[in-house]
Amino acid sequence: MLIGMSQEKLGDLLGLTFQQVQKYEKGVNRIGAGRLFEIARILGVPIDFFYDGVASSADTLASAAPPVMEFVSSGEGLQLSLAFMKIKDPKVRKRVLDLVKSLADEEEAAS
Repeated sequence: MLIGMSQEKLGDLLGLTFQQVQKYEKGVNRIGAGRLFEIARILGVPIDFFYDGVASSADTLASAAPPVMEFVSSGEGLQLSLAFMKIKDPKVRKRVLDLVKSLADEEEAAS
């Protein structure tokens, strides 16, 4: 979803059906190391992208990335990110950001 690739397209590139890709995604079927390597190559991500919470000690960005990845991995986060990126007017983007911040502040104050 993050790169706009359908399960069907990924399946085609892997020589699988989209149902097989769904089973991998849902954890119904296990993914072997070779297949995981191929998926990472197709999606253009490093293998450790698939190991949530496992960070390399040499990777200084790893400590900052998990909250962002968690956000964009959620359905609402992904939808919000994609919709926000479609807004081209910087003033409108700023107003949307201000709105979200104010809603978050209200939520925090109510807690």
